[in-house]
This record gives sequence, C-alpha cells and structure tokens, in this order.
Amino acid sequence: MKKATAIASILFLISLSLQDIAYALNQGSEGFAASRTLKQEQEHAHEVHCSRERSRAAWKIIEEYLMPFVEREDFQILSKCRLHHDNDLFRDQEQHKIHVDINEWRCGYCKKSFRAEKFLDQHFDNRHYNLLNVSHSKCLADLCGALHCDVMMNTKLPKTKCNPAAAARNRHLCESLADTCFPANQGPSASRLHDLFLRQFCDAHTCSGKQKPFSKGGKKETSVFYLAISILTMMLLPIFYLIVYLHQSEMRKNTQELRRISKVGEKAKPS
Repeated sequence: MKKATAIASILFLISLSLQDIAYALNQGSEGFAASRTLKQEQEHAHEVHCSRERSRAAWKIIEEYLMPFVEREDFQILSKCRLHHDNDLFRDQEQHKIHVDINEWRCGYCKKSFRAEKFLDQHFDNRHYNLLNVSHSKCLADLCGALHCDVMMNTKLPKTKCNPAAAARNRHLCESLADTCFPANQGPSASRLHDLFLRQFCDAHTCSGKQKPFSKGGKKETSVFYLAISILTMMLLPIFYLIVYLHQSEMRKNTQELRRISKVGEKAKPS
C-alpha cells in the first residue's frame, strides 16, 4: 500500500513538473513571437511605399521643363495641384542635402558626411524617416507616367511594342494635371500654361512616336547656352587683353623711337 502511494506521489510530482515545463515553453514561445512581431513592426514602421529616386526625377522635370514657364508668367501654383512642392513627400529631405564635393554629401539635419548621394538617401530612410509626413498620399513618383520620368532617368527599357492602353492612361493623367493645375478659365496666364503643359508633356503620350516629350525646351537648354557663351567669353578675354597689351607696347616703343630721333636731330643742328 505504501509502495503504491509512493509511486502515485512520484507520478503526481512528475505530472506537475511536466505541466510547469510546458507552461514555461508556451510562455517562452509566446514571448518570442511577441518579440518577433514587435521587431517586425519596428522594421516596417517607417516603410514608405514611394520611390525616392523616381520622385526626385519627377521634381527635376518639373523644375527644368515647367517652372521656367510658370515663373515667366508670374503664376502661382496652388497647393491642391499635385505638382506643388508641398505635395512631394521627400521635398524637405531633398532640401537638406548639401553637395560639398563630387564625392561628399552632407546631411543638413545632423551634418554627417557620405561618399555618395545614395548613402545619404539610406541615412535619411534610417535616421530621419520621422520627418516625413506620411499621413497624406503625397508621392510625386505616382506622376512619373505623365511626366516621362524614364526619359529623365535614362532608363534603358527593353524594346517592346507600344501599349495603347498605357499611353492612354498616362495621357489622361497628364491632361487631368493640366486641368487641375492650370484651369483654362482662370485667366490668360493659366490658359497659356495649360496649353504649354499639354504640348510639353501630354502630346508625347501616343504610340505614333511623332511627338517627343519636353518639346518646348526648358531651363536645361538655357543653362547649356549660357554655359557655352561663358566658356567662349573666358577663352576670348585673355586674347583680347593680350592684343591690347601688345598694341600699347608697340605704341610706347614707337613714341620712344620718335623722341630719340627728334633729340638726335636737335643735336645735329649747327650752332
């Protein structure tokens, strides 16, 4: 009897021990799962579904091929227009980039330096993501279809047959931007910019291949022209000064020669 009681007690203790072990394992598993979930949430908390590179290309297109004409018309783009700088998710961070040298980029927030722009972009994503206003949908890259970002980025796309449906979608988006940002009934300036936007961006959304984007030119061409003029001026200016110097030297030499001849003539006269 005592032996049976002892065996029962041992089995009971073993059962309790197994329950404790199972509970501990279960708690550990739940804790690990919770920890893993928290880590994943932290990893994806600042994940932004917007391409910084394509947003940068879109803004560069706006700056070079649209804003010169907008400034010429003295027109104010409203914030409701998706082309407005406030609707660029990365605009503030892009403005805090300091390009010190060809191989040095500096963060305008914390002054850290990086060898290339892509490393500074990664720094922004990791350290300053909290400065992004992700509460509103402000991805400028979403307009790349209308603005021809691939042309700006020199993206080498495989040669495929033009998709009329895709071209029509991009054209529709492009025309909606023109209507929203430059309402034709808002005045002469808005009407002219509306027409320019259609010619500059929208007409190229066709499978005919006849129209090219940015047909009206922009800041880039103007800058190249002035750069060429500046280089030519810098090259010709030293030559001009050299000619002037040689001319003046020759004039001084001739004057001195005339004076010498005059003095010799005076000495040769009989007294």
